[in-house]
Amino acid sequence: MSFSPYRGRLAPSPTGYLHLGHARTFWIAAERARAAGGVLVLRDEDLDATRFQLAFADAMIEDLRWLGLRWQEGPDCGGPFGPYRQSERRTLYRAALARLHAGGWIYPCRRTRRDVLEAAGAPHEHAADDEPIYPPAFRPDPGLPAPPLPPPDEPIRVNWRLRVPDGEELVFEDGRYGPQRAVAGVDFGDFLVWRKDDCPSYQLACAADDAAMEISEVVRGADLIRSTFRQALVFRALGRPPPRYHHCPLLHGADGVRLAKRHDSLSLRALRAGGATPESICAGWSAEATLTE
Repeated sequence: MSFSPYRGRLAPSPTGYLHLGHARTFWIAAERARAAGGVLVLRDEDLDATRFQLAFADAMIEDLRWLGLRWQEGPDCGGPFGPYRQSERRTLYRAALARLHAGGWIYPCRRTRRDVLEAAGAPHEHAADDEPIYPPAFRPDPGLPAPPLPPPDEPIRVNWRLRVPDGEELVFEDGRYGPQRAVAGVDFGDFLVWRKDDCPSYQLACAADDAAMEISEVVRGADLIRSTFRQALVFRALGRPPPRYHHCPLLHGADGVRLAKRHDSLSLRALRAGGATPESICAGWSAEATLTE
């Protein structure tokens, strides 16, 4: 397999200080781009206005540079596919939503999260960290056209979901975990592409950005494997091929719980203050960064 031209990316969200798990995943992404002689892009995924803080955005770049990571495109250095902050890319997302609408992929949803959870039944029917299967009974008649979207300069005040092709098996080859399979409508259901607070969903924004920035490989945590199937459908609806994927194992704390931004003691900022060096943090990670066919 040829890895040239290779375009990888780092896509942190400034909702807290980066922790050791982020560091390993981003380091692997940087090493894979370097080994391929490719380009690494830094994309600031700052769409979560309820948790985003400017201080975290500045710290994110500072901590990644302290760790030794270098990128060729990003919010701090520019590049041909900017802007590199998602909050500045809304025009692209509205255009992507319009394309999904024109293709008949999406429909408005006025059901609440509580409606969906109650209809989904027992908690075991979906993973604790994943959304429940959207009940088919809540779907509108597929033979009826969806109502029009508001003009691009007007806000969207209703959720929009992508209708998945029930029963279709989706497959991709993961660079770390090998063949991955999921059945649409069984393993995941209709998912949000735009929220009623007038914000694109992670699935839409991520896929639209990876397509527009011509990302050839996505390196991210294994908790996002299920999202890959959803994003594959967004790529299809946009008429764009998906990138390759390499999902990294998650790190866990001493309590056995996977690391999150609430683990302040394992943030890069805290480790640095405690005397850790980039070399001591990255030691032993090289095997994960090997490029494989």
